[in-house]
Amino acid sequence: MSTSKTADVTDPLSFYLDKSDPGAWNAVGGLATAAKRSAEAAGLDAQLVELVNLRVSQINGCAYCLHVHTQKGIEAGLDDQRRGLVSVWREAEQVYSEQERAALELAEAVTQLPELEELQVAQLSSSAVLSPEQYSAVQWLAITMNVTNRISILSHHPVRPAAQKSGSTS
Repeated sequence: MSTSKTADVTDPLSFYLDKSDPGAWNAVGGLATAAKRSAEAAGLDAQLVELVNLRVSQINGCAYCLHVHTQKGIEAGLDDQRRGLVSVWREAEQVYSEQERAALELAEAVTQLPELEELQVAQLSSSAVLSPEQYSAVQWLAITMNVTNRISILSHHPVRPAAQKSGSTS
């Protein structure tokens, strides 16, 4: 029907899942907006939100989302140290607040879906620190980031070198 490469599945490596169904992609965008609003309403700051987004994207191996949320983390005020150590936050616990550590633990559990006992430990320990609203919001943030990671990975979204982005006219 369409000649655009987004609708042509004959080359799945050039197929952009997000562009193939704008209605579904817009629904994911609506979910992301709702999750972010829930986080804000629960009193979670933008730095914590971006730490969760970065950690989930690291676990899933989504280069594009890591690129996007690194920039958003910078805009939220995350310094180089906190962005750089988020993959090993347990070993650098002094760098993160108790609330951030609880959110990261919960986000990892949501992403990895470990065996029941490990999942329950993460749920119990994080719910002891986070309010019910925060506990819910962190899970929705992680679920939403997992969805967008998968869409981005399946769409082969490219990460362009930073040098190309500035000063390039192509």
